Amino acid sequence: MTAPPAPVKTSSYYSATISTFCATNSAQILGNLVSGSGLTVEGSQTQAWERQIALLQEALSGIDGSVFLEFDIPRLGSRVDGVVVTNGAIVPIEFKVGETRYKLADRHQAWDYALDLKNFHEGSKAHPIFPILCATEAAVQDDSWHAPHADLVYPPRHASALTIREAVTSALSLAPSSTLNADEWGRARYRPSPTIIEAARALYANHSVDDITRSDAGATNLHRTSQCVEEIIDRSRAGREKAIIFVTGVPGAGKTLVGLNVATKRRSDSETLAVFLSGNGPLVAVLREALVEDEIKRQLARGGETLRKGAVRQRVKPFIQNVHHFRDDGLRDKSQPPVEHVAIFDEAQRAWNEQKTAQFMKQRKGLANFNMSEPHFLLSYMDRHPDWAVVMCLVGGGQEIHTGEAGIGAWLDAVREQFPHWKAYLSPELHDAEYAAGKSLERLEGHRFVDEDKALHLSVSMRSFRSEQVSGFVKALLDSDVDRARSLLATVLQRYPIVMTRTRSKAKEWLRSNARGSERYGLMASSQAQRLKAYCIDVRVNVDPVKYFLADRNDTRSSFYLEDAATEFQTQGLELDWACVSWDADLRRRNNKWSHHNFRGTKWVSVKNEARQSYLLNAYRVLLTRARQGMVLFVPKGSKSDDTLLPKNYDETYAYLESVGIPTL
Repeated sequence: MTAPPAPVKTSSYYSATISTFCATNSAQILGNLVSGSGLTVEGSQTQAWERQIALLQEALSGIDGSVFLEFDIPRLGSRVDGVVVTNGAIVPIEFKVGETRYKLADRHQAWDYALDLKNFHEGSKAHPIFPILCATEAAVQDDSWHAPHADLVYPPRHASALTIREAVTSALSLAPSSTLNADEWGRARYRPSPTIIEAARALYANHSVDDITRSDAGATNLHRTSQCVEEIIDRSRAGREKAIIFVTGVPGAGKTLVGLNVATKRRSDSETLAVFLSGNGPLVAVLREALVEDEIKRQLARGGETLRKGAVRQRVKPFIQNVHHFRDDGLRDKSQPPVEHVAIFDEAQRAWNEQKTAQFMKQRKGLANFNMSEPHFLLSYMDRHPDWAVVMCLVGGGQEIHTGEAGIGAWLDAVREQFPHWKAYLSPELHDAEYAAGKSLERLEGHRFVDEDKALHLSVSMRSFRSEQVSGFVKALLDSDVDRARSLLATVLQRYPIVMTRTRSKAKEWLRSNARGSERYGLMASSQAQRLKAYCIDVRVNVDPVKYFLADRNDTRSSFYLEDAATEFQTQGLELDWACVSWDADLRRRNNKWSHHNFRGTKWVSVKNEARQSYLLNAYRVLLTRARQGMVLFVPKGSKSDDTLLPKNYDETYAYLESVGIPTL
């Protein structure tokens, strides 16, 4: 009997050369898997592992390479059953023991594993990946591998217990001969870039931000920012001080992730209890429901009883709250402070100004003489604490998209005018024009304590992991900085496809052909894009963001169906893998600059108000930065016979996009 190999520090429960694996007693390998899991293993899992070990020992006999069993895929919160690493090929295998057919969900799972390795595992980036879905009892299987995509990830091949060896050997014959050290591959860094939904799920399940995010030098300030905020909170508590922190960042840089990380770390500590607040209703609804669904799935995976959704929602609710509900709690009892000492305000620039707050209080709360902006009142609520408190403002530049949003200046003015005893910690980037805080910052210069720290700015986009320059390109495009947009796009297109078309069906076809596995795609459009209705895109339809972002392909309300277009209001703070941004005549090019319009009744009307012009431009900024992996722009051709769809209202926009270098389908 051959002794099992010495444990190797990898992300798998078991790893060995194939020759050692095939010569080792299956009971010993099973023991490694059971001990590696660290959990009580059910009999069904043990039986599945025994069957997998037997199949792999037979299928891999005589092949030179290494095998990894139960290899960790942290971003997806799961493990691939087996990975064969040999010569120049990586072969992840997903077993469905006892299955007689290949389910679509299982195929997507196999593809997801392969894509995750390609995108986020350093040892896999340069090599072809051949995923196999093995339904052990299936009568039908694939005869060959289909052609790979440009990133050298092959579509999953279907195999049974009888054909898995042929699937592996044919994969090896297709792989170019290259050096691939299995031990180094097993130890290679995994640098994920999760969606905000994936991140919220992982953090709520008690993972740290370090476990679920990239660790490369370009994204280290995500961790540095989290550490800086934690230090300010701890210092404020120790010194019995009150502080406000402003964290800035480019779209998709991880501002919300930093806030969620702080909230999760302190959710069970009554002394430093934190709450994550957002005025973004769709974001709150989607994240809450995602956490509820995930909690129920994890309970079932542990063999527990099925939980009632209502009961789980009550547990999740305090973790992520709507900022307006938090505000209303402060109105009920005007003397008591909130239970939380740390309040994290996501998209703080969207808090209401005094006029909108007063109007709401008069109409909905019966308070006729309310004279505070939302930032002023929220700070006063936290200021009720007799000892210490921290307010953390997560700020996006150019993100105001609705009338009555105060911008970040309202927070700064409230600190200066009403709370001189509060310390202010600022990101230096607040001075940038896109944050529109210049005058308020000037007025704050005489404040008792103001500290600027570069660690409070997130400069690298985590959303578009294929290219960190997407947000910069979008900014240059909307700023009409043609030379910079053209220069940045050349870099972006190397790994992040952006294309455009004048045919809606081509845009849909492009989305479906690019998305693989469970990658999510969908339609988006500005809330003012009223004439896209002529192209079966009606922004007046009330899109349910929970269904749009969470429902599967079988649900007509999901983004996958490509029937409903989500607007900036449903998508801000959230993301898709692939997106179609439909461009209407509300924002059009005229004489080499942007022209802003609303559709009223039977015609387009020019928007003269500068604030409303800014909202419209920001709406497109939000839409153009939602896609993680690539996007297609649909610009209609218009119609000469319809005054509301005149081609001239679209042609110059299309020509402008073409001039910066966006390829045409």
